[in-house]
Amino acid sequence: METTLRGVGVSHGVAIGEVRHMGTAVLEPPAKQIPAEEAEREQGRARQAVDAVAADLMARGNLAGGEAQAVLEAQAMMAQDPELMSDVDRRIAVGSTAERAVYDAFAAYRELLAAAGEYLAGRVADLDDVRNRIVARLLGVPMPGVPDSDEPYVLVARDLAPADTALLDPTLVLGFVTEEGGPTSHSAILARALGVPAVVALPGAGELAEGTVIAVDGSTGDIFVNPSAEKKAALEAAAAERKAALSASTGPGATADGHKMPLLANVGGPADVPAALEAGAEGVGLFRTEFLFLDDSKSAPSEEKQVEAYRQVLEAFPEGRVVVRVLDAGADKPLDFLTPADEPNPALGVRGLRTLLDHPEVLRTQLTALAKAAEGLPVHLEVMAPMVADRADAKAFADACREAGLRAKFGAMVEIPSAALRARSVLQEVEFLSLGTNDLAQYTFAADRQVGAVSRLQDPWQPALLDLVALSAEAANAEGKSCGVCGEAASDPLLACVLTGLGVTSLSMGAASIPYVRAMLAKYTLAQCERAALAARAADSADEARAAAQAVLSGE
Repeated sequence: METTLRGVGVSHGVAIGEVRHMGTAVLEPPAKQIPAEEAEREQGRARQAVDAVAADLMARGNLAGGEAQAVLEAQAMMAQDPELMSDVDRRIAVGSTAERAVYDAFAAYRELLAAAGEYLAGRVADLDDVRNRIVARLLGVPMPGVPDSDEPYVLVARDLAPADTALLDPTLVLGFVTEEGGPTSHSAILARALGVPAVVALPGAGELAEGTVIAVDGSTGDIFVNPSAEKKAALEAAAAERKAALSASTGPGATADGHKMPLLANVGGPADVPAALEAGAEGVGLFRTEFLFLDDSKSAPSEEKQVEAYRQVLEAFPEGRVVVRVLDAGADKPLDFLTPADEPNPALGVRGLRTLLDHPEVLRTQLTALAKAAEGLPVHLEVMAPMVADRADAKAFADACREAGLRAKFGAMVEIPSAALRARSVLQEVEFLSLGTNDLAQYTFAADRQVGAVSRLQDPWQPALLDLVALSAEAANAEGKSCGVCGEAASDPLLACVLTGLGVTSLSMGAASIPYVRAMLAKYTLAQCERAALAARAADSADEARAAAQAVLSGE
């Protein structure tokens, strides 16, 4: 019998296939004592396993590139954390085996993360994956992971570790469904980059029986269990219609009546550029620079290394706009040489611009490297600071840009509600705003983007979040300046119309989403988008806001 379940759709498209479950977690190793004379050998085994897992994660990152590379490199750093390794050595010295010492040391660190506030608690899944990989290697058993199948299937899991998501084969994995996660979790972001339909935060996903046929609608979040022939046909027809619309939609982003809405790409490094160009991106709305700094958590990359990497991206968009975000270190992206190790809640501590202002030499080197990378190029370079809280932050960043001789527009990311509420004040110091809706939602609702239990509060359709977007856009318009969106909200085609109606001036997203957004915008006039935006803001919940906007645009 056909039944319908509802999760959170995070990656467009429809997938129909049989359920295959992710392998189960590594079993807990036995707690047995070893003689003192074996301790040194066991410590060596532990170090070899840790180094091998870190190397494997780095290799997977190099293969995947882009967003996935940054995530996997962060996991590799987690595996080799000096404090964790010291704890492993200590446990072995008092009689634990290598595998048991790793298991117990990671368990202790896990408790610390879980108690350190929701932001860090969201990294527990990544930590568990690292632990499982090390323990599996020490036990000499295969690491549970993506099922071995010759036939295409829909992957179902409690959650997907970045190392698994990054290398999914889209020819075999038709789509995936997870019980945990949210619209801005690592798995969701990587799914969009791969172009694989995905639904997350589905209660009871693990209870779907192996081999059951399901249909996954990554746009709506609907899961149809044992779909009828009529339902399959309807979903496939809708998918074919969307595909045809995508193929017919080309050129710059614009509404049906010609209101221009530049569609830009979010990139995590040079590896993401080809996909952005293929999707017809009009430039880069968010160039994340963390990938350079994650290569070595002990020191900042040289100016020369930064110049080379930045220039590769700038050269790809002649006459285009490239918006670079300076280093956003802290919270879930700790760097040994920059971020404090003992903050009780790093997400609310020294993060982003605060970190850079505490280490002005790192900011100065990055800004100088950007200036040199842009020399002689016709690109329109813009540079923005993460986690700007107020006018004082904006001024400090703009002053640093000028002191570095940077000939570019200086901007501020709006990720903290105070920056949205006081946007006109911030705009007295900078030339543009860019809304990071992922963190803006996180800080507005006190809801970690990695925790599935609070995913409804991470929904970018939340009316309170739309109000903050509107405030920022209105302030920018009043000051004659631009206000774009570079968070994951821009990748939702329907929401892109609402954001346009709220007055934002550009939309930036993962390359795979650009054709969907372009096609949707082309169907409606600016006036229709404005009416949809008003209807969404008048609602009291994310679901009501989405339904209200849809009703306006469909003429109901």
